[in-house]
Amino acid sequence: MSGKGLRDPFAKGLIRAAYRRALGLHERLSAFTSGGGGEPRLYYGGARGGDLGGPKVKIKKLNEAFPERLWSYNLVYVLSNAPYLPADSLARLKARGIPIVSNQNGVFYPAWFAGDWEAENKRMGEQYHLADYVFHQSEFCRRAAERFLGARAGAGEVLYNAVDTTRFTPVKKIKRREGDPFYFLLAGKVQAHQAYRMEASVRGLSVARIQGLNARLIIAGAIDDPARQSAMNVIGNLGIGDFVEFRGPYAQQQAPALFSAADAYIMTNHQDACPSTVIEAMASGLPVLYANSGGVPELVGEAGGVAIDTGECWDEQLLPSPDAVAEGMAQIVKNRRAFAAAARARAVERFDLSHWLERHRRVFESLRHGERV
Repeated sequence: MSGKGLRDPFAKGLIRAAYRRALGLHERLSAFTSGGGGEPRLYYGGARGGDLGGPKVKIKKLNEAFPERLWSYNLVYVLSNAPYLPADSLARLKARGIPIVSNQNGVFYPAWFAGDWEAENKRMGEQYHLADYVFHQSEFCRRAAERFLGARAGAGEVLYNAVDTTRFTPVKKIKRREGDPFYFLLAGKVQAHQAYRMEASVRGLSVARIQGLNARLIIAGAIDDPARQSAMNVIGNLGIGDFVEFRGPYAQQQAPALFSAADAYIMTNHQDACPSTVIEAMASGLPVLYANSGGVPELVGEAGGVAIDTGECWDEQLLPSPDAVAEGMAQIVKNRRAFAAAARARAVERFDLSHWLERHRRVFESLRHGERV
């Protein structure tokens, strides 16, 4: 396995600290123009929307339904993985009667973060405990937060990430002919400390091909150079370069076409909290082969794919063996139709964007009117 864990560069830490100070100043100045009643008017606490990365995509979705009001807001929405607003600013917002809603993703722990994880959790915990309401992205996220941030006194619920299931849909493919390759997709942002995600997948692919499975792997997304190089080294050593395709970064507008080009999705991350790419795959009718840890089992369920037992651990990353990945690939290929139908049905029923936005709206309105959520 490559990499010992993520560590923030020193320069990035300085930039982030300066950004927090600027947001603190903005909060003080906006005290003269924010607040009041009426419909929810949101401020996203310095988090920005965009097409690359889970937090940016989430803010973009919310901003389309609840446009940001930088100066005339009456409700603040913050992300656990973008805790930019200083604690004293959050405290002043609460004192002014402005509700704070937090979206809680994962936490920091030694298995994936090589820096001062306790200090990072302390900062995250300040926001977590000051929030009036918390959306946990999965039951795993709730358990992790309670373990590392402490039990909350305030209200909250589990609300999984969501996708537009009218955009991510199964595409009718030409009937598979004997001898056609079966394409697995690995997609999303891969940082240097997550190189193992690609390595585990390509090692499993190699074993599967040796065993006679005509499978190939598509890798797409924003991949850090060290992670890509590490994966390329493994691919070269295994001699499977002809069966692994790198497609590079993609925008959200390109995502449906990317998923429709594959037959199944593979996710070998250790304890991933609630990856939206898994939901996008399910909505696209792709079975999911996944490490049985984190929040992913809650998403896929028993019928939407194949789980590879790895276990839960906060101190080190537990990875599926190549043999286990290969066996899972074979099961996916054998039962693709049933897995695909179940994955699509589960995504539509549980993870559609319309429900996610409506639940946000109801919570926002209840908080604005001082009602119990």
